[in-house]
Amino acid sequence: MSPEYTEVIELAQALIRRPSRAGIDDYGPVLAALEDWLGARDLPYRRLYDDEGLPVALLVEVAGGRPGPWWALDACVDTAPYGDEGAWSFPPDCGDVVDGWLRGRGAADSKLAAAMFCRIAAQLHARAGDLRGGLAVLLDVDEHTGGFGGARAYLADTAAVRPAGVMIGYPGPDEVVVGGRGLWRATIAVHATSGHSGSSRRAVGAVSRAARLVQFLDKAELPGPEGEFPLPPKLTVTSCHGGDGFSVVPDLCELGIDIRTTPAFDADAADALIRRAVAELDALLPAPRPTAITPMASWPPYRLTEDQQPAAALLEAAAREGLTVRAKTAGPSNIGNLLAAEGIPATAGFGVRYEGLHGRDERACLADLPKVHAVYEQAVLHLLTDSSAPP
Repeated sequence: MSPEYTEVIELAQALIRRPSRAGIDDYGPVLAALEDWLGARDLPYRRLYDDEGLPVALLVEVAGGRPGPWWALDACVDTAPYGDEGAWSFPPDCGDVVDGWLRGRGAADSKLAAAMFCRIAAQLHARAGDLRGGLAVLLDVDEHTGGFGGARAYLADTAAVRPAGVMIGYPGPDEVVVGGRGLWRATIAVHATSGHSGSSRRAVGAVSRAARLVQFLDKAELPGPEGEFPLPPKLTVTSCHGGDGFSVVPDLCELGIDIRTTPAFDADAADALIRRAVAELDALLPAPRPTAITPMASWPPYRLTEDQQPAAALLEAAAREGLTVRAKTAGPSNIGNLLAAEGIPATAGFGVRYEGLHGRDERACLADLPKVHAVYEQAVLHLLTDSSAPP
């Protein structure tokens, strides 16, 4: 591996060796490692904070010397938890390199990408006067919580230039993710009359009513893929909480509902489906209180065309590097959905091969790093030097 990539690997190792599990670890050490690296190279950066004053990201900003749109690279430096550490064959925070693989939690998702994006920012900073617009690198420490606090703080920051598009450094070398299903999530409170389970009076408890509702939802008919969006919607009952002990007929059971939406079956359609099922339940098995639906979150589906930036720049750069890469619409939602809700196009994945992402023995293939680095570098340079790029 040439010295230029050694620099990337060493930064990634330093990040892995500073645990940053979402909701578990202090993010100060991992942010400090990034700040030391950026400061040593005179790169302009600053921390972003949430409404409670907690750090949620570092933002690196490289301003070009000519007018034009800004573009952003985004990688998270918080991680999933370790899980059962005894199941790992190496320490989750080892950060070592064995047989060409960088090992440890965050190696794949996404500390190697964060290190690579930092180096690209350093390269561009040295020639910033020739560039149009500017490049922002968002290093997020509130991604794996699901809150996406770093991205939210970036978009809310009045001092930051709003990007024309974002490239997110999730791993995987075979695809550029150009879209994803949206989501609509809600909790459902199912009520009933409480009582003693040994009573001679038969009562349908809240858990039984909730079970009937789950049956209705499992049988709900959803449309298939339509138009250019290749995936169908999907409904999942993700949680069920109710009852306490054996002798009490429960009067409350709460369900968690996750619906992955598409352009043909959006948040309004998801809401309507749940309300129909609830109305059917309350008509069939009346209760003292109507079943209550509390929407929790909603993101739109999105999909970029292959000639839309920044997808086009990334796909073209991959082709120039001799890579066979296809555009993909992902089933899971991601930060791209959040950006789509703000009218910002985003790609959400292209990177090195990996194993063990969010599981045991996470590792990233360093043999892929030169090609992946070159693809992102070429894509960013194209966007920052092309006068036809959209404002």
